[in-house]
Amino acid sequence: MPVAIITGASKGLGRALAAALAGRGWDLVVDARSAGPLEEAADRLRAAGARVVALPGDVVDGRHRAALVAAARGLGGLDLLVNNASVLGAEPLVRLADQPLDGLRAALEVNVVAPLGLVQEALPLLRAPSESSPHRESSPYIGAEGAIGAYGAVLSISSDAAVAAYGTWGGYGATKAALDQQSAVLAVEEPELRVWWVDPGDMRTDLYAAAIPVEDDSGRPLPESVVPALLRLLDGSAPSGRYVAAELLDGIR
Repeated sequence: MPVAIITGASKGLGRALAAALAGRGWDLVVDARSAGPLEEAADRLRAAGARVVALPGDVVDGRHRAALVAAARGLGGLDLLVNNASVLGAEPLVRLADQPLDGLRAALEVNVVAPLGLVQEALPLLRAPSESSPHRESSPYIGAEGAIGAYGAVLSISSDAAVAAYGTWGGYGATKAALDQQSAVLAVEEPELRVWWVDPGDMRTDLYAAAIPVEDDSGRPLPESVVPALLRLLDGSAPSGRYVAAELLDGIR
């Protein structure tokens, strides 16, 4: 069975994607900072038939990142690394004139440095070709044309704030812009891999609620509505690059 690491998987988009992959027969390594919500999410994934390793911890911690990759190795390898864990740097968001510098440093560590550290740790598994990684031979996400190919994929969750200038989103948007550039260079340097960075759009998540608190956020789409766009990348022959979930969903409707 194919194996994925998903960070920030106790809630929101990470949890929704993990549930979809579990339903497709994937084995999963999931993490979050809070042990209780993570284990509750993991129990639901196991109920769907997935082998799941749930490791509470902070992606900023190099030892934790190493443990995530070691767990994937124990499940048979690594087909997909999802960099989903993210922080804002200020809650609620503030103008750059008021941006706490310590908050920006923390956001850079979680949103940029930690994903690179996890990629570096995971590269030996992601680079492993199918002939030395039998778990990829029957991967259900590889299409008739060998969509992803014999090597692994990296999916990083970006934001429209990485490419557009929105008031109060400057600090967070700067970290996502850095993540986008980092992903683009990784795609050039590791052409055997698929590297995707995706703007999921507004979602009804705790992160967005903390960014811009409102009394009623029912108008925002649920994270589950974005998952089909991410699955389309896995199922199709999409090359490495930046994608917008809404545009991918238009191709499904």
